[in-house]
Amino acid sequence: MQINRLFEIIYILMDQKRVTSNALAERFGVSRQTICRDLDVLSTSGIPIYATKGKGGGIGLLPEFVLNKSILNEQEQHAILSALQGLSNVKSTETEHVLQKLSAIFNQSMTHWIEVNYAGWTHEHDYFNDFKTAIFEKRIAEFNYYNKHGDKTFRRVEPMQLWFKSKSWYLKAFCLTKQDMRLYKLSRIKKLNITKEIFDHRNALPLSGNPIDGIYEDHKNIHLKLHIAPEKAYRVYDDLYESMVEKQPDGSFIATMIWPEDNWLYDFILSFGKHIEVLEPEHLRTIIKNEAKNISDKYL
Repeated sequence: MQINRLFEIIYILMDQKRVTSNALAERFGVSRQTICRDLDVLSTSGIPIYATKGKGGGIGLLPEFVLNKSILNEQEQHAILSALQGLSNVKSTETEHVLQKLSAIFNQSMTHWIEVNYAGWTHEHDYFNDFKTAIFEKRIAEFNYYNKHGDKTFRRVEPMQLWFKSKSWYLKAFCLTKQDMRLYKLSRIKKLNITKEIFDHRNALPLSGNPIDGIYEDHKNIHLKLHIAPEKAYRVYDDLYESMVEKQPDGSFIATMIWPEDNWLYDFILSFGKHIEVLEPEHLRTIIKNEAKNISDKYL
């Protein structure tokens, strides 16, 4: 269509500064006369196109055009391009095209200063792009889901959002079985099938009850005090906030926090092995001691 060709000619002129009519004709698979007519249409529409003859000549745009047409300052332009660079790492062709066009419109070169990769290191499938497609196209998804106990259930959902929370990706979706909003951890989803069934738009509902195993459950919060050896300093900086930690003269750490008590907490503490000691509360010391003994007994 001519309108699409006209817009793309503008993008090319903004990006390449100067191009010949023969090059444009070859790019679009049309005659040079057709390109000349397109340029006349753009010129009469107020686009400041000019042509220069001779070696190095060609068709270009007056440089003031880009600046006058932009309502964003340079810092705002860079912010938009940086955000799109992050999104382009989800392998979105559409995002890449928008990034190229906006770079031309803003007269800014793309500086690839950041890379975002949403895939995990170990999972065979992360399903990120599959759910992205399902959300945009409003298609019902079906999959097997494993809860924290390893129980498998079949889920049929209307995908609504992808969440990143506490180092993990989750799918927020309306569960057609439960008739309620739920969160599903992407790493626990297996055998995903994005169906061809289209669902109607549904207003997002608040998460209620127990939308996902291991999250938003009604656990009792306890005051923790932990002693962590210097060998696990990297874990301290990776897993804890600075406000929770006080470094000791010998390089070890005293960590204090208020966390919910559940199996996740026990596993977290045990993951430090011999490099951690529960100082408070006393009942948690007993639990960890018994858990450690159970592990030790397996190797007798």
